[in-house]
Amino acid sequence: MNEKDFAELSAGHALHALSTEDERAYRAALEAHPEWADLVAADAQAGALLAEGFGEEEPPSEVRSALLARIAGMPQVAASFAGGPAASKPARDVPVVDEPVAAETPAADAPAADVPPVPEVPAPVAAEAEPVTPTAPPTEVVQTIQRKNWTRGLFALVASAALLVGIGWGVGAIVEQVRTPVEVQALEQIESAPDAQSVVGQFADGGEATVHWSPSVGKVVLTTAETPEIADDRSFELWYVRGDEPIAAGTFEPGEDITALLDGDMEPGDIIAVTVEEQGGSPDGTPTTDPIIAIPTNPGDA
Repeated sequence: MNEKDFAELSAGHALHALSTEDERAYRAALEAHPEWADLVAADAQAGALLAEGFGEEEPPSEVRSALLARIAGMPQVAASFAGGPAASKPARDVPVVDEPVAAETPAADAPAADVPPVPEVPAPVAAEAEPVTPTAPPTEVVQTIQRKNWTRGLFALVASAALLVGIGWGVGAIVEQVRTPVEVQALEQIESAPDAQSVVGQFADGGEATVHWSPSVGKVVLTTAETPEIADDRSFELWYVRGDEPIAAGTFEPGEDITALLDGDMEPGDIIAVTVEEQGGSPDGTPTTDPIIAIPTNPGDA
């Protein structure tokens, strides 16, 4: 326990507001650190002053008379209003002065006005006075504070749990998105778009493939349940056929449930074609074999 923590316990001890557990911790820390005794004494003195408060004391009659005499000699602002209420009624308990009191400017060496000192309480009276015993805050106050602290802690715990749950959902969504292949994400985006389109084509040796695209998404995906069989050192290559010009759009390997995302941008009227090329694609960027499938994206070209 450091000195700051002990200071909090010491203040609570001075106010008799420590729980049993905190009281034990306070006493153990004081035994281990006797140099903190000055802090305990200061807290005890402050607690006693707070418990005693400030009592009422009647000022001596001499002080009261001297004060009223000074007030009577000061100019009264209310008297300048002729016929006013203040001019018609004399001040209560103020002695009537027959002659006006002239304002005097005290000399630099003039002695100060003698003001009687406040009389001390006689020793017998002080001895008979009952000692003031510091009282602890009511149990209801302590319990209320403890309930507030407990409730505040509960709210903090609930807020933390909600934050962790929210973070968990967010992380889960991010991880799920990272695990999903980009071509599958592209297909989902296309299918969710209001301008999604698709066309089905036939492989030369049987089987079907579908081209999906969306102008607003700006992506094109080819899907097929199963590709034709090719040699192990070969790959399928995708093409945009724009008029008489084939434009390479990426490669994919044979297999089942294929989803291939085309590279580049499709333009209206393009034909999506697939050829069989050497592993990794055509070396010169032009098809070396005839297409095994050609799917027009313009229905009029079908």
